[in-house]
Order: sequence, then C-alpha cells, then structure tokens
Amino acid sequence: MESMISISQNFVNETRKLRDEYEEIVSVYSKDLWNYCKYITGSPWDGEDLYQETMIKSFGLLPQRWSEITDKKYYLFRVATNTWLDQCRKLKREIGTLEEVSEPETDFTDSLLLEEILTSLEANLTPKQTAAFLLVEIFKFKAEEAAGIVKSTPGGVYSSVQRARRKIASVDFSKSTLHGSAQQDNPTIKAYLEAFNNGDLDRMLQLFSDQAQNEAIFGFQEFSKAEMVKGSLKFGLPGHTAHETILWGKPVIVILAAGEQCPEIHDIQMQEVENGKIVSHKSYFFRKEFILAAAEELGLKAQLVKPPVHWE
Repeated sequence: MESMISISQNFVNETRKLRDEYEEIVSVYSKDLWNYCKYITGSPWDGEDLYQETMIKSFGLLPQRWSEITDKKYYLFRVATNTWLDQCRKLKREIGTLEEVSEPETDFTDSLLLEEILTSLEANLTPKQTAAFLLVEIFKFKAEEAAGIVKSTPGGVYSSVQRARRKIASVDFSKSTLHGSAQQDNPTIKAYLEAFNNGDLDRMLQLFSDQAQNEAIFGFQEFSKAEMVKGSLKFGLPGHTAHETILWGKPVIVILAAGEQCPEIHDIQMQEVENGKIVSHKSYFFRKEFILAAAEELGLKAQLVKPPVHWE
C-alpha cells in the first residue's frame, strides 16, 4: 500500500506567518524593488513575475545565510539581479561584461527620467549594463555596492554607466511598447463577467474545469474547483463589478468596488481558457505595488482597505 506524507495545517500556518513577517520587514523596499524589476525586464508584466520570484527566492534562501543580513535592500536587489541574469542565460541571451576603460563624463538630463525611457533600457543595453545603470543612476547604489550585485568591479560599473549614458542619449525612445495588443473576445470570459456581475456563483463555477488552479499571488493557492468552493468562494461573490480592459498590452479583468467618491480597483484578474473552460485563474488582490501601478496606468484609484489587507 502506497504511503502518503501529509503536511499539517499547523506547519502551513507557521510557514505563512514567517513569510508575512518577512514581507513586513522588507516592505520599506518593495516599491523600489518592483520598479527595478519592471525597468530591468522592460515590462511591468515581466517585472511583476521577477518581483514575485525575487520575494520567494529571497525568503527561501534565508536558511542558507551564514550571517545576519544587515543590508536588506542590497540583499533583495542582488537576488533580483541574479535571478534576472540567470533567466537571460537560460534564454541564450548575451549577458555582456562591464569592462574597465577610461570613459568621459556624460551629463544625465531630467528628460532621461521619463517612464518610457526607463522601461526601454532593456531593449538597448545588455542585461548587465541595464542592471548597473539602474542600480547606480536610479536606485542610488554606490559603485562598490552595484559591483557586488552584478558580480563585477567598481571600475567596470563606473565605465559601464558612462557608456550607457552615451548610448541612451543617442536612442529615440519616443515609441513606447507597453500599449497595443488588441483584445480578443472570448465567450467563456464574457460568460464569466456576466455571472460575476449578476452574483451568480453557480453559473460562474460551471465555467471552471474541475482541475482549475486558483491563485491569489502571495495570498493562497487552490488546485481544484472543489477546493475553491470550500475555500475562497465559501462565502460567495463579493458583490463588486467586473470589467474587461487592456493593461500594459494584455487583456485583464478589473474588479471595481464602490469608493467614497468613485469606483476603486479591488482586484485585477487574469484567466486561461482551454476547450471552453477556465483552467487557471490568477488574482493580484494581495499585490500592493502591482495594484497601485495598475491604478495609475488606468487612471483609477486603488482600494487601500479591503480586509484582510490594509495598505493605508
């Protein structure tokens, strides 16, 4: 008879508690870290994925630390950079090197701080140059610190930053790549929106496959429709309204809650549909930096107090 090893709920709860405590400790750096991930990847979506992986890895690596982490910002940015460079290597991208050569000073003008420019760096510099430039120029690390993060030397970082300045000054950043991508009508998603807005939970559940995965990032995961019924949907639908829109070039569903003055973003969702069934449902309900950036992009307000979340 095949034995099964279970993980007790107490163990899960203790792990979740430690994770929440860790996230609270590093929360002061979360906005900068999210922006760094967005700029180094050149995309809010790829940046969000990198941010998530960075938080998971940085927490998971703690048992391997020999000594106390005294500089938490340095630690987080190093994990993010190493993770990104490893991803680039797996994609067979040229990482680049930071050679120490004499470089003339190049002034950095205010116009170079535009969002369009910062999110276009990755397409114009090598991954290592992009990281060095962002670390020194935008996130104000010293050359010695940046050298440790990108695994180079201070002289190599300094020279690379000067070369990046000249390269950036010569590039036309007027064309943004964050918008576009036409949205495709999907009857399953249309039916999901109708059921959600009508508060028809039974109809909504019919649209999910029995094996559907439901994930609220940094919140919870459910691996079947049965788990959803017993868990996140146990108390029914929240009574908010759902709308389709395009966010940074991708179709999403925005959940709006009534605010004191105007509707506020309660959640952002993405679904994967196969054979007429929702097989994956992803929620960004717990992702503060993502929700705030999306609200700014869409010209809406974010709901800051939505139990169990209090972002005020």
